[in-house]
Amino acid sequence: MNLKQLSALLDLSQTTVSRALNGYPEVSEATRRRVLEAAHRHGYKPNSNARKLATGRAGSIGYVLPVGRNIDLDPHFVEFLSGLGEHALSREIDLSLTPAPYERESEAYHRIAASRSVDGVYLSSMRNDEQRIALVRELGIPFLAHGRALKPENGYAFVDIDNEGAFHDATRLLLQLGHQRLAFINGDTDFSFAVHRLDGVRRAMADRGLPVAKLQHHSAAMNEENGYRIANMLFRDADPAMRPTAVLSASMFTTLGIVRALNQLGLKMPDDVSVITHDDVFPFLKPESFSVPLSTTRSSIRAAGARICERLVDIISGAEREPVQEIWPVELIVRASTGPAPAEHRMVRRRPAEAAAAE
Repeated sequence: MNLKQLSALLDLSQTTVSRALNGYPEVSEATRRRVLEAAHRHGYKPNSNARKLATGRAGSIGYVLPVGRNIDLDPHFVEFLSGLGEHALSREIDLSLTPAPYERESEAYHRIAASRSVDGVYLSSMRNDEQRIALVRELGIPFLAHGRALKPENGYAFVDIDNEGAFHDATRLLLQLGHQRLAFINGDTDFSFAVHRLDGVRRAMADRGLPVAKLQHHSAAMNEENGYRIANMLFRDADPAMRPTAVLSASMFTTLGIVRALNQLGLKMPDDVSVITHDDVFPFLKPESFSVPLSTTRSSIRAAGARICERLVDIISGAEREPVQEIWPVELIVRASTGPAPAEHRMVRRRPAEAAAAE
């Protein structure tokens, strides 16, 4: 069945049917639903070239994929792409990847704009002082950000999680359990998500009157080797009096290395050290599968991928007109890797009369 036949069957113009199939906002929801149901029932598949000519759209969303000697394929990206791809399939949208090294990223966006090969792009790995927002605006490319920059703060659409709130709550739990010496193995603080997480840890410490200078903070790419290296530095190479009693980790992949180091050093969770990690809900790496189930701050990166696709298609079609800034809450899931601070490290506060009686 072609577009002309489908239009005749529905007694609608070909323009209306085409607009309904491609998500134009001026088509009523009832008409759109009727057209989609008929297309599905009769096996209508739009000709991609004809659709591009009729709508002036490429039927594709784009992403500039960072490549280079120092860039690894991030498992977070693969999981995100799975969610995005599933939703793109349901909307009959293609995904176009444009590889580019960081220093030639601007050229990639100029090529995309000149070729009109995509209808919009999504931006990820938002940097503290983000330059791509101004660039894609100047080029007239519709876009949606996954994450948010420190600068600019406002005026653009994004989907993000509450990184600061997540790590504030995780840190508050550890402080309530009596931990005073904390370590945070963070992601790269050139990226805004890591800055927000550090802000959350520091805010929780300040709320409890604990000097933030006592925090042992380490910033590195989130992978197993960095987790292993930093954990050894914290627990094997440091003065025992300076060892943390609790560790916050920015990623499950970092935590793989942390747990490996703790096992080799004979340190037990949570008796010797408590651990809380960030979990992006990977089907192949579950916190419950560790020998000691891990406490986590949890958010689905696959769901974020689907939401990015959904909103970007709406932005392209005009269904979303305002720069909505969407921040998802993050769950704190407490499992067996967290417990009270070891007795010798707890800070016991007693009233003066109690202290005198003890003497």
